Amino acid sequence: MESFKEGILQVVSKIKSSVLLDTKELDSIIRELQRALLKADVEVKLVLEISERIKKRFLEEEHPPGFSKKDVLIKILYDELVNLLGGETTEELAIKPIPYKIMLVGIEGSGKTTTAGKIANYFKKKGYRVGLVAADTYRPGAYDQLKMLAESVGVMFYGDPQERDAVSLAKKGIETLEKAGAQIIIIDTAGRHKDENSLMEEVKVLYRELKPNSVFLVVDATQGSAVARQARAFREAVPYGYVVVSKMDGSAKGGGALSAVAASNARVLFIGVGEKIDDLEPFVPRKFVARLLGMPDLDAILQRFAEFSKYEKERAKAIAAGKITLLDLKEQLESIKKLGPLSKIAEMMGLQVKVTGEEEMSVDRWINIMNSMTMEELLNPDIIDSSRIRRIARGSGVTPRDVRQLLDAYKNMKKMVKQLSRSRRVGLPPFS
Repeated sequence: MESFKEGILQVVSKIKSSVLLDTKELDSIIRELQRALLKADVEVKLVLEISERIKKRFLEEEHPPGFSKKDVLIKILYDELVNLLGGETTEELAIKPIPYKIMLVGIEGSGKTTTAGKIANYFKKKGYRVGLVAADTYRPGAYDQLKMLAESVGVMFYGDPQERDAVSLAKKGIETLEKAGAQIIIIDTAGRHKDENSLMEEVKVLYRELKPNSVFLVVDATQGSAVARQARAFREAVPYGYVVVSKMDGSAKGGGALSAVAASNARVLFIGVGEKIDDLEPFVPRKFVARLLGMPDLDAILQRFAEFSKYEKERAKAIAAGKITLLDLKEQLESIKKLGPLSKIAEMMGLQVKVTGEEEMSVDRWINIMNSMTMEELLNPDIIDSSRIRRIARGSGVTPRDVRQLLDAYKNMKKMVKQLSRSRRVGLPPFS
């Protein structure tokens, strides 16, 4: 995955180094993202869809106050990559009833038998008694390989190298391991190709006769977007719900494999990240994308967005109680500025008011000052002390006196809002 990660890191670097983040810079960033995704073997159609969504969201969605354009674009990029790889789901596989039967399917060479050993090791470490069934009656050495893996992991094993009937062998294996007290039974079936009709028929019979609680499709990350065709072929044969992507270490096409699987509506449960028995990780799209973006501060940005949602609820309560925050003031000023210069607005409203250049500059200056405040400060201006004033002034390129002037204006406005709210409560005309 290193080349995929390098490509995404270049995209993030381009976002961070952008100056205006106007349409021209946005198009350049999206082209960089398209190159990274195509290099990772993500399907062209999917790449174009993601590109369009990112551009549309950035240009059309309202940006939350207190966040820079760069923060917003990185958050949108994060959202789209997480959705591409299966969404925010983090729940673990529910192991019930006991014994829980897992049937592994996949094409030949996908690393299925090795993956069976890794999954057995994973669940054994979780405290389960695990058994492996060698039901691959075609590949020479499959029995010996799985038996060796079972011994190295320390789990139960059943196999019969003389038996040619995979269904009969698997049934006997399940019965034997269940009597031995196995809580999870993993059945390793023969690797098959989507065009091998007889083998695909066999997997249907295995599913019907064994009635597994879960079917895991094992796919090879190095196959890239070709995984989509495999996934569709197996979907027609058995209703698998989970996918394990093997050989993710060092694969430039890993992104293609993951996106292809996600497109099949199956959930990626594990990824194989090396050859050792412990090299199996539960797949969490959120953590995977955070690692891809290579941003130690990504959690902080995401936390700020989460807090913004919480603050919005608090703010609604405050407004209902007749209170006003700096965030409200900032949004009002930004809305006014969208209509044009203050002098033009006054003229359109028929007001005989002369607006000076200094007053025009003051509105811009105030918006700039509030852009340098944290969300906490915008919602709770009372916490802004001398130290915070100096920091805000430095961040917005103004003097502490300018910041204090804004705070004084805010306090005056707050008094007016309180007075208006009080007059409404007692049924008096405003400001009577």
